[in-house]
Amino acid sequence: MATPMEDPLLEVNGLNAWYGAAQVLYDVSLNVRRGEVVALMGRNGAGKSTTFKALMGMLGRRQGDVRFMGRDVAGMQPFQLARLGLGFVPEDRRVFTHLTVTENLEVGRQPDRRWPDGTQALNWTPEQLYEFFPNLGAMQDRPGGQMSGGEQQMLTMARTLMGNPFLILLDEPSEGVAPVIVEQMAHMILALKAKGASILLSEQNLHFAGLVSDRAYVLEKGLIRYEGSMAELAANEDVRKAYLTM
Repeated sequence: MATPMEDPLLEVNGLNAWYGAAQVLYDVSLNVRRGEVVALMGRNGAGKSTTFKALMGMLGRRQGDVRFMGRDVAGMQPFQLARLGLGFVPEDRRVFTHLTVTENLEVGRQPDRRWPDGTQALNWTPEQLYEFFPNLGAMQDRPGGQMSGGEQQMLTMARTLMGNPFLILLDEPSEGVAPVIVEQMAHMILALKAKGASILLSEQNLHFAGLVSDRAYVLEKGLIRYEGSMAELAANEDVRKAYLTM
């Protein structure tokens, strides 16, 4: 497993965001280092998906300092961030329903990447992804619209990996999928982490997040209410009751 580097891959300070005139994020600050899985946790409506959309330049109005691999990216568009190596797996999957699994993967293809020091980054081929996601390998010619929700979730993840991201924003992977798929997603995240992948995970399932994450931030009504290790969060009943239980 990769040892997290001292300098963050993603560093966010004072992020504010609006939907129209309504402010939904308030001075959100967080960071993710190389080789880490970090969970952004909170109930439905806490602002987790909005945070990801703000980071990816998908909101019309946002303010704050966002640095990716040491570069100021606060004003960049989604396609520019993707080209820099910031991957996004949205909660609503957004597969191309009329394209096959293989064609969906080809849509996400980007050139191989290297870290700033010249070392090889994680670079993926369809063949490697079919080994990593055996379910997809068994349905390479199936249209995306003829797949289950869990299969589409895997396809969206695999398509993002085809972009060879340095960091993945993974939005609610356990939401609305069968327990067996949730278990497969946990194994997949742990396998990616073992390869040195870095992931910022949006999640409300404490058990799932605890299986895969190193650290956690807890979001409530657009504000970061807590940050610490997953072990510390699991042991803090007051925080869990206040911000995570239904």
